Amino acid sequence: MSNDEDMRPEYPAALIRSGVRGKYVERYREGTNVVLIDPELKRLFPNAEAVNRALRAYAKEHDMLT
Repeated sequence: MSNDEDMRPEYPAALIRSGVRGKYVERYREGTNVVLIDPELKRLFPNAEAVNRALRAYAKEHDMLT
């Protein structure tokens, strides 16, 4: 942050100062497992549980699980 004058009023300065710089930098550098699915698949895969269930079934069917 450059200074308090640049902050939006809904972000109290005390809250910003209490943070830890770089707290998640190592996790960020490791990458992410977030994958976006196409909108037309939302009906079939409405949540992470549905996606994981389908992927496990696919992997099992193709002998990919160890």
